[in-house]
Amino acid sequence: MAKTLEFLFDFGSPASYLAYKALPGIAARTGAKIVYVPVLLGGVFKATGNASPATVPAKGRWMNADLARWAERRGTAFNRNPHFPINTLHLMRGAAGLKDDPRFAAYVEAVFDAMWAEPRNLGDPAEMGPVLARAGVSPDEFLGFQQDDTVKDRLKADTEAAVERGMFGAPTFFVEGELFFGQDRLDFVEEALAA
Repeated sequence: MAKTLEFLFDFGSPASYLAYKALPGIAARTGAKIVYVPVLLGGVFKATGNASPATVPAKGRWMNADLARWAERRGTAFNRNPHFPINTLHLMRGAAGLKDDPRFAAYVEAVFDAMWAEPRNLGDPAEMGPVLARAGVSPDEFLGFQQDDTVKDRLKADTEAAVERGMFGAPTFFVEGELFFGQDRLDFVEEALAA
């Protein structure tokens, strides 16, 4: 029986983007079902006392080089976003609002690509229009997600549940309850799925 791989992510995490691009291959090789769980990384950091590697200059420089190496190894288009960091609250609310919608996958693809392959300033509403159009989401609908208490509560609840399960950064993966952290740990994730 195929196992389930939970992928907890925030669009502001370049490591989440690289993991996202690698997941279809892992699913094809293992037969795993991937469950995408949008969370607010800022909320995770606040709850756990963690911080972005970008806040430590030497670590940030190293991580940028390391991410580029991983992208090259995997053949993944990756461009450091000059607008980083971008507050992703609106992006993550969009994902939470579309979670049970058939457009969710297209939205995730469009936003990740716009953030880390193209890259665009997704903090600028004018830049969001073409990205939303790719996913078949209207600007009015997207704005509605920002104001919908159900969407806000869902994102908050999913973030809090992730922290309770041990999440401290992104990307985080769960396979049969076991936590794996980081796009550079996908070999362990794949092994757990294949076991």
